[in-house]
Amino acid sequence: MKFIGILGGTFNPIHHGHLRIAQEIAEAVNLDHVKFIPSANPPHKAPPQVTAQQRAEMVQLAIQDNPLFSMDIRELERTGPSYTIDTLKSLRREHRHATFCLILGADAFAYYDQWHEWESILNYCHLVLVPRPNTTNSLTLNPRLNAVLQQHGTQDILQLTQQQNGCIIQLTVTALEISSSKIRTMIAQHKSAIYLTPPAVMHYLQQHQLYQI
Repeated sequence: MKFIGILGGTFNPIHHGHLRIAQEIAEAVNLDHVKFIPSANPPHKAPPQVTAQQRAEMVQLAIQDNPLFSMDIRELERTGPSYTIDTLKSLRREHRHATFCLILGADAFAYYDQWHEWESILNYCHLVLVPRPNTTNSLTLNPRLNAVLQQHGTQDILQLTQQQNGCIIQLTVTALEISSSKIRTMIAQHKSAIYLTPPAVMHYLQQHQLYQI
C-alpha cells in the first residue's frame, strides 16, 4: 500500500523551507514519496503575480534531483478555486488503497474550519501539522477545532500506517526562517535571494525577471 505525502501551496516561489519540511516529514513518517501540488487559484490568498505555469516550472526545477519528490499539476488543470477536498477526492479515485498525509503548517490549521468542505477532509487523508519558525507546537484554536484535534489527534506515528485516514499528528521539523514573501520582497528591493531557494530556481527567477519592480 502506497504511503504518499501531499504538500500543496502557491509556491510563489518554492524555497528551501518547503523542501526541508517535505524531506523531514517523509523520513519521519516513512513516506514512499511526496507530491508537490501547486495551487492554480488559491481560495484563501490573493492571486499570485506570476502565472501558475511559472510557479509549477519552478517547483519542477527545485525537486528534479530528489527521487522522493514528484510534482502533481491536477490543480492547474482544473477550473475554479483550487479546493483541497477536490484534490483529495481526485487522488483517492486514482489510488484507492493509498494512504495520504496532507502536510500543513500548524498556523494554517487555525483556519481549517474555513476550508471548503473541511469536515470531509479527514475522510481522505491524515493531517501532519508542522510549526512555523519561532513558534511552538502549542496551537491556539477555536472550540470547534479543539474538538477536532481532541477527537483525531495522535502522538503515535505508527497509527498513520494502521488506518487509512482520520489522524492528526504534530511533528517538529528544522525551522528554516524562509518565506516566499520574503524572497519576493528582497527581489523587488534588488537584493539577492541566493541560498534561500535552489540555484535552478534562482536562475529561473533571474532569467524571467520575476518579482522585479
